[in-house]
Amino acid sequence: MNRPIIAITMGDAAGVGPEVVVKALARPEAYDSFRPLVIGDAARLVKAARLSGVAVDVRSVDGPADATYKAGTIDCVDLGLIPDDLPFGELSPVAGDAAFRYIERAVALAVAGDVDAICTAPLNKEALHAGGHVYPGHTEILADLTGTPEVSMMLAAPKLKVVHCTTHIGLIDAIAKIDAGLVERTIRRGHETLVKSGIEAPRIAVCGINPHAGENGLFGHGEEETKVAPGIAAARADGIDAIGPLPSDTVFFRAVRGDFDLVVAMYHDQGHNPVKVLGLEAGVNITIGLPVVRTSVDHGTAFDIAGTGTADERSMLEALRQATELAPKRAG
Repeated sequence: MNRPIIAITMGDAAGVGPEVVVKALARPEAYDSFRPLVIGDAARLVKAARLSGVAVDVRSVDGPADATYKAGTIDCVDLGLIPDDLPFGELSPVAGDAAFRYIERAVALAVAGDVDAICTAPLNKEALHAGGHVYPGHTEILADLTGTPEVSMMLAAPKLKVVHCTTHIGLIDAIAKIDAGLVERTIRRGHETLVKSGIEAPRIAVCGINPHAGENGLFGHGEEETKVAPGIAAARADGIDAIGPLPSDTVFFRAVRGDFDLVVAMYHDQGHNPVKVLGLEAGVNITIGLPVVRTSVDHGTAFDIAGTGTADERSMLEALRQATELAPKRAG
């Protein structure tokens, strides 16, 4: 069976990252579909396992070639950056710097082809900045470390994948930013990601901007005709199976039903809301357009419950499942 090697970054050591990692990897069935390799601090994982009541062994390794990938044992590339007395639930520049270093090592392994995908536990932006790394978040770190000028956010749930043309900007600004070139590039990134994951000819639906996709010019100011349709046409000219612009009030239902493999959303809430209504624990954040596959949990560091053993690992499990699904396949 082909089992991709997934590099799992431990995230901020003061948050719930270590806990959700050990809880997810304590499930023996996880090892049936992928080979996990944690990039973090072994001692912190041991402490998280003890606090969570999880029975696993943590084994320090130098890299993927030294790992055993056996259920019951967590292989960890141990960077040794976290002091034993670092408290849970408190902002720490040491933890912020370490979280960056874990990502840095994971990216190096992925770019070298030693791992097939990266799955990230949450970091804390304030701690990251305090640790000397001024980035808005994971996406920008990964783009910088890989020299990637433009990436897209994909949200994935078990029956729905959505990629966004725009994300964290206001609606008026989003409409101004959208143009045919951006729509085309977003379609292409989504198409390439799904093809690499094994879907030979992905079926892609593209949303309109206005209600009813403009209703043939009845709503809006012709945005579908000038901003969206030309991007779809350019992608289709290269053989990509993209259709639209389609009304967003029905397209997500059709995708969940199985009509499409991917939906291209125009702006943040248009794409986020349908995924999140399926359940917060099921949503996974995927950065596409990178030279490596990266998925992430859809929650933060949760300092308020860190160290209590009560963190929910379901988003991590889903992020690992999606990383496995999207990763290039290798023998193993």
